[in-house]
Amino acid sequence: MRIAWIGKKSPFCGNVTYSREITNALLDRGHEVSFLHFAQEEPEPDNWPKFQEVPLPFLYKSQVYTIPTFKATKVLSDSLREIKPDIVHASLTLSPLDFILPEICEQLNLPLIATFHTPFAGKGAKLISGTQLLAYQLYAPFLDNYDRVIVFSQIQRELLARMGVREENVAVIPNGVDTTKYAPGTSQIKAEFQAKRLFVYQGRIAPEKNVESLLRAWKQSDMEPDSKLLIVGDGPLKPSLQPFYGAEEGITWLGFIADENRRIEILRGADVFLLPSLVEGLSLSLLEAMACGLACLATDVGADGEVLEKGAGVVLNTKTVRSQLKTLLPLFQDHPELTTVLGQKARKRVLERYTLTDNITQLEQLYREVLLQRPLPLSHRL
Repeated sequence: MRIAWIGKKSPFCGNVTYSREITNALLDRGHEVSFLHFAQEEPEPDNWPKFQEVPLPFLYKSQVYTIPTFKATKVLSDSLREIKPDIVHASLTLSPLDFILPEICEQLNLPLIATFHTPFAGKGAKLISGTQLLAYQLYAPFLDNYDRVIVFSQIQRELLARMGVREENVAVIPNGVDTTKYAPGTSQIKAEFQAKRLFVYQGRIAPEKNVESLLRAWKQSDMEPDSKLLIVGDGPLKPSLQPFYGAEEGITWLGFIADENRRIEILRGADVFLLPSLVEGLSLSLLEAMACGLACLATDVGADGEVLEKGAGVVLNTKTVRSQLKTLLPLFQDHPELTTVLGQKARKRVLERYTLTDNITQLEQLYREVLLQRPLPLSHRL
């Protein structure tokens, strides 16, 4: 199958990881993939497959949204006309092009699928104000213009339905992890950081990630000197937080780590993974940690609580994160047998529900289903 993938390769975020992992896996299954993304002359990121690439010109891009140039629409249309894909799959980037894509693909008679990543709060909770709420309000009326929209959980499907999106147009395909690559293994990380017990946060250092609650809880828990907390990631709040939470509290800021093997080494050597977010979609970082056999603590936002339910991890309440962590951090420090059992359960949960292999199989089935419902694309008619 010939697939035109529209997504992100930078700056690093969950959308970037999703695009990389899915396109790699589709190529491994023998599909032809062309990758269209907002780019100028940039260094090639690690671990990306080699495929036909089409750079789309832009004025600005960030981890949250992208502003294309006026020329981007024509470049996109001309490229799809030349590629003649069987199907177009857009990993939505919070860009104005997301709203124009259905019209472009309708003119070219190309089936169009979208993955809608935007995080949200949780069961029965209101979206927090700001980018997330605005994104849902903006996108809901347009999502029916896609042949199918992929979301990561039934909760998110129901949320979109309440905003007017037809449920039959929304497919639930959870994120998946390569469980061969992300798996328990040897690591020298504890020796490197002189740690007996090692805790990890991996993600953006931004308000919605609620990292300060974790840092304050750690500082107030009087953890042992050989218990260490690694903060992996970058973001707008890092400069204001780092000076107040440092090595004297056993906290090490590692910044953004591009090397995937290094990130895997950190996960394999750690004991506990912590994710105190106020909003999420379905965190790939959480799934990667679970696949590596870490005990995981995450808030009940997005689909993360669903992932950890029934004993696969500890689900935190967003309103009481700090007080819960003050109790749980020393507990997980002092009882390694607890982290071992939870880590085994976490790995088992991923193997049961969240493997990349199952994700790709479901995606291929969706492609076939959509193709059967549409007229033949250009590549079959010319």
